[in-house]
Amino acid sequence: MVHLVERGPIADESLRPIGEGGLLLQGELIYRVGAFSDLQLEAEALQATIIELTDDFVALPGFIDAHTHICFAGTRAQDYALRNAGKTYLEIAEAGGGIWSSVQQTRRADQAELTRLTVQRATRHLQSGVTTIEVKSGYGLSVAEELKQLRAIKEADSQVAADLVSTCLAAHTLPRDYAGTPEEYLAEMAAQLLPQLKQEQLTNRVDAFLEQGAFSAAQIAPYFAEARRLGFQLTVHADQFSAFGSRMAVEAGALSADHLEASGDEEIQLLAGSPTVAVALPGASLGLGCGFTPARRLLDAGACLSIASDWNPGSAPMGDLLTQAALLGTFEKLTAAEVLAGLTCRAARALDLTDRGRLVAGLLADFVVFPTADYAEILYQQGQLRPAQVWKSGRCVYLSPALA
Repeated sequence: MVHLVERGPIADESLRPIGEGGLLLQGELIYRVGAFSDLQLEAEALQATIIELTDDFVALPGFIDAHTHICFAGTRAQDYALRNAGKTYLEIAEAGGGIWSSVQQTRRADQAELTRLTVQRATRHLQSGVTTIEVKSGYGLSVAEELKQLRAIKEADSQVAADLVSTCLAAHTLPRDYAGTPEEYLAEMAAQLLPQLKQEQLTNRVDAFLEQGAFSAAQIAPYFAEARRLGFQLTVHADQFSAFGSRMAVEAGALSADHLEASGDEEIQLLAGSPTVAVALPGASLGLGCGFTPARRLLDAGACLSIASDWNPGSAPMGDLLTQAALLGTFEKLTAAEVLAGLTCRAARALDLTDRGRLVAGLLADFVVFPTADYAEILYQQGQLRPAQVWKSGRCVYLSPALA
């Protein structure tokens, strides 16, 4: 398909699939993309292995999920039931549910158990075509427990074919067992946790939840300043219930502002005029029963829009990125090209990854093969059309049982 622009709307007419196409790989990378007949001749001359799929298939870049919380233990099924019975997210959190419930359950799990659970969820994602997965901490909320989570994520990354991109979310909320102020907690994390993360090379990314019941922009500003000084990239949970986080994200030079369900015209224009990627999280809207990120308005304003799952035990337990993206497209009237770009090249930009997200020579050979002749079927079936093959860094890492 053609080179997709990284900002603003994309018409489906701009997509021109290569009929009877192929990919020539060299190690982990794509060497050439073109007509299968031309590549076959070149492959034969190179004495390369040729794999020919004779039925109808469509190959897309491997999906990139730029926002997940899949390193956790326990469940929040009771939270889900309470929300459906009329309680709000904030009411549940104030009563001891919400993030604090997951913190307690995750603290009780040891590192090996967290690694196992993260591998399990990442493997499910991989089999759905997600070849790169961002994974946050944030259910530890102390120096020792945040380190445990991030070490588990690093270990899980070594055990799965998908690439796991870790993010420190120690600024998720003020832990209930912390005796000091939010400012004191953040200062402790900045002084004791962030340098250790650099020393152990556990992550290069720092996130914060800016919201009522979490942290204010004024509280986060010194924490972000220290993170930047230490060389961390920034991202922000922004505008989920109230609209003030996106401005902080833009002013702090964050790679992305994620959620944005509460963003209005001012926030949309602010994001559209900045390099910060807007990340829609339709899984949270489905889990909480609230409105979606204003994706259509963001795109029309010229923003770069990525779509991620927010897979977590509380507000987004489904964890099915393709289904969520298809539903967001329906409700926000997004073209297929806009949805697919949000799962691939624009998602890569949200993670500052320049080596993936497109099927072009020189990039990683990360791609997913769907059993259909028409790429429109992939979103039309709303997640029910599953991959026939998933390739990561030039290797087939998943083969559908139907093809095995």
